[in-house]
Amino acid sequence: MADKKELIQRYNCREISQLQFNLRVVMQGADKSTPVLERLRFLCIASRNLDEFFEVRVAALHQLVKYGTEAQSGEGLTAQEILAEISRQAHTIVKLQYRLLQRSVLTALRTRDICFLRRHEWNKAQRQWIRQYFRRNILPILSPLGLDSRHPFPRVQNKSLNFMVKLAGKDAYGRSTEYAVVTAPRSLPRIVRLPDEVGNKRDSYVFLSSIIHDNLEDLFPGLKIKGCHQFRVTMDSNLFYDEEEVESLRDVLAGVLPERQYGEAVRLEVVNDCPRDIIRFLREQYQLDADSVYEVNGPVNLYRLMNFPELIDRPDLRYPPYRPKTPKVFRSLPTSSRLFDLLDRQDILLHHPFNSFKWTIRFLREAAADPKVVAIKQTIYRTGLESDLTDILESAARSGKEVTVIIELSARFDEEANIQLAQRLEQAGAQVLYGVVGHKTHAKMMLVVRRGEEDLHRYAHLGTGNYHPVTTRLYTDYALLTANQDLCEDVHKIFLQVASLGRAPKLSLMYQSPLTLGQGIIKKIQAAAERAQKGEKAIIYGKMNALTEYGIVDALYEASRAGVTIDLLVRGECRLRPGVKGLSDNIRVRSIVGRFLEHTRVFYFRIGEDEEMYLSSADWMTRNIHRRVETMFPVLDEGIKKRIMREIFETYSADNCQSWQMEPDGTYTKTAIGRGHKRFSAQEALMAMHGEIDESHL
Repeated sequence: MADKKELIQRYNCREISQLQFNLRVVMQGADKSTPVLERLRFLCIASRNLDEFFEVRVAALHQLVKYGTEAQSGEGLTAQEILAEISRQAHTIVKLQYRLLQRSVLTALRTRDICFLRRHEWNKAQRQWIRQYFRRNILPILSPLGLDSRHPFPRVQNKSLNFMVKLAGKDAYGRSTEYAVVTAPRSLPRIVRLPDEVGNKRDSYVFLSSIIHDNLEDLFPGLKIKGCHQFRVTMDSNLFYDEEEVESLRDVLAGVLPERQYGEAVRLEVVNDCPRDIIRFLREQYQLDADSVYEVNGPVNLYRLMNFPELIDRPDLRYPPYRPKTPKVFRSLPTSSRLFDLLDRQDILLHHPFNSFKWTIRFLREAAADPKVVAIKQTIYRTGLESDLTDILESAARSGKEVTVIIELSARFDEEANIQLAQRLEQAGAQVLYGVVGHKTHAKMMLVVRRGEEDLHRYAHLGTGNYHPVTTRLYTDYALLTANQDLCEDVHKIFLQVASLGRAPKLSLMYQSPLTLGQGIIKKIQAAAERAQKGEKAIIYGKMNALTEYGIVDALYEASRAGVTIDLLVRGECRLRPGVKGLSDNIRVRSIVGRFLEHTRVFYFRIGEDEEMYLSSADWMTRNIHRRVETMFPVLDEGIKKRIMREIFETYSADNCQSWQMEPDGTYTKTAIGRGHKRFSAQEALMAMHGEIDESHL
């Protein structure tokens, strides 16, 4: 049995690995080559990531500590030990994040006449305008609460902006209280722009927190304000229910969702000038230790600045606008032609966001309008309520087509939207299913059944990312459109297996988790190792969001020892440690953090003279391999294989701007531009790689 030190060397703790990724996102806010408003956006993304990290990961560890359970993470660490390390690293990240906000972002904005004015900077005219704004637009909405025996500490919402106010004096009833709480409703804007006439002809802004702080006397007339301090509490957002015991998952989720706003506290954020007695008081209210308190130099709700770049008409301070491109295969396609005719001749690969998602919408729209199409089947993990895809499915169902939709109700933070979507499609006449109990349906599949001259013909859309019109503009993903009947037959079998209670079907080309995908990957890694031991060529390339599955990690280590060349692009969590002598000498791990979120899952195996390439909805994670319904499907077209090799493994290997290399100790070093080398960004290269879009086809 390996001791703790050996285990830590072999397996990078998932939680710490996720924090390392967040650190890389924060560091993009320090990259002076990134436009300043985009640097702000990176810092906001880091805040959102940390919010979800605490709501889910840290909250789960708190539950383990609460019930005295050891963390079953393979590191040999207890939940308490992991929490201590999380606190240490998270505090470092937060301090860096706010230092960059003040020094790299706000200072740079000020030099470009975009100012966030602090209270001590307001002149008389500005202060007068702000007071009027407060009384007209904010005061009528606020409901302060003085704390006494009849008014205990309020139940504030998860991640809401709140103020702890210290008071002195007595009110009209002779009551005295030391503390009061003011909550800023989410309906109020967190940033207010001053009119040009009082902003000194600059883009001048003030934070909502500053406005409320400066006008507290209107909330507590006759009382002395001795202090006002922002605070924000992050709460456990995991939903607790037993799927085996419920009759209707949809009804249960609808019932427990409101409680997400009021879970157990896991983090307290306060401004860095908050007095010790206030912090102690808040800690007592939420039963938090000192490690769970984060003192910040700026707004506690930093994520609410995410949309600030859109408020300013300064394109010089943002990334240049980008329009998705039309794949070459579509450029000569007449407007009246059907995609079905093109798919009968060849497979089509879409690379989002570089290729428009509208081609997927067109494929579905043609299917819905075609009288020869008799059935449409689709999985939905995240898509949003307001999307063309939803409208088309609803229209197809109302027109009498057989529409079957497998909706994952348990997609975290999308549960409410998916419940509403399910109800809407059911009302239209679609058959709505909720997947397999205990396994989230994360596969991205669409199947269209169409009458041919003699028999039924099938067409499939298989992807690595969600059918979501917003994320397809922000995430990199592949989607394959195909009429290959063997692939379509596999897709058909998977739909049947998820919808019914039958035995697992035998698939001819695809792999499916939790049934065959994990073992299929391990067998391919082992086959590469066997060839390498015989002196034959063996290469494994992989691109994924995370690598945490123990069996795959062990297989990769064995393959490295056997001499297999392994090059991995892992955006986020990675348990594997590359470059460890005698263990992983032949493994390189890199992470790309850029304008778009890297989301594609691509796997290439060179085993002797054989070359295989797969796309997948699954990362190499324990949850994806064992607790989700996922798919991995082959790329059969040789031209598409070469395109993926060029776009992914060649282009990203050359990146020297947004690439981070993982070191043997689990930390990351940013790739430097070598002397004499030109700056090269893989994402920018992909943006320029395709021709211009022609909207007439869509």
